[in-house]
Amino acid sequence: MIPAPALHLVALACGFVLDALFGDPYCMPHIIRLIGSLISWLERMLRSACDESPQGLRFAGGLLVMLVLGISGVCAMLVLRLAYGISSVLGFAAETFVCYQMLAAKQLRIEAMRVHDALLQEGLAQARKAVSMIVGRDTQNLDEAGVTRAAVETVAENASDGVVAPLLFMALFGAVGGVLYKAANTMDSMVGYKNERYRYFGTAAARLDDVLNWVPARLTALLMCLAAPLVGLDGSGAWRILRRDSRRHASPNAGYPEAACAGALGVQLAGPASYFGVVHDKPTIGDNTRPIEPGDIVSACRLLAVTSVLALIVCLCIGGFA
Repeated sequence: MIPAPALHLVALACGFVLDALFGDPYCMPHIIRLIGSLISWLERMLRSACDESPQGLRFAGGLLVMLVLGISGVCAMLVLRLAYGISSVLGFAAETFVCYQMLAAKQLRIEAMRVHDALLQEGLAQARKAVSMIVGRDTQNLDEAGVTRAAVETVAENASDGVVAPLLFMALFGAVGGVLYKAANTMDSMVGYKNERYRYFGTAAARLDDVLNWVPARLTALLMCLAAPLVGLDGSGAWRILRRDSRRHASPNAGYPEAACAGALGVQLAGPASYFGVVHDKPTIGDNTRPIEPGDIVSACRLLAVTSVLALIVCLCIGGFA
């Protein structure tokens, strides 16, 4: 009989394999989409119940965080306890499925490669549409380089949010830990903006996400530096740009994997970008040694794949000693 802690790590490894094989089929119900629906419903309820002052919106946003985490965590824990209560096999299957749905490595590669294929085969308009599905910025006026840059940045940033961070939280705290992390991360992606609508309401979600991703973002960047030479990219360049440019991003975390990726590819990322019609003059990350090109999306996806495998190994070791 496998001891319980080891069983959780086996479920995590099996979930990783399922994600690598199947990704996120659109026909399959998904826990993250359910959490997203919960966030939307609670936002409407809380906004209707609070006043529109900055203090009222911050209070409502804090309640949103507590309610989403509480409901998501309790539901996940009850489902897993019920499954394990029926049989260890059913419990293991349920935990494996939850771990699988917390990871997004293959789906991220699929979506990024759709952008790549659109650039090469379907034209700029379709590429803009494809990249709009995976980025938060305005895409309607992006040129080919802008579309490519947006896709590469998303692969780099989501290597942390979609792979390394959930692996780490599940290795330390089990599948429920992964659900709680993804609930917080989903809240940030939905309400953690600094625009007029979410400047105050999304404060709590954004700050929580910053705290939770502090370690995973830096771990992701270090693993990218290790992975780069394994896929024919520049490991020393990744380390150099990571040390130089990782703090140039407005986010306290996103700049780390983006800097490592930019250095590994030998391209320049970030720079000015438009969000909700407002141009933000963000600093660049990396050296402008050559123009970015669609093939860099493929290279970023290869870097993501090897980084994900290294992350699994590291997180299993961490979980084994925790």
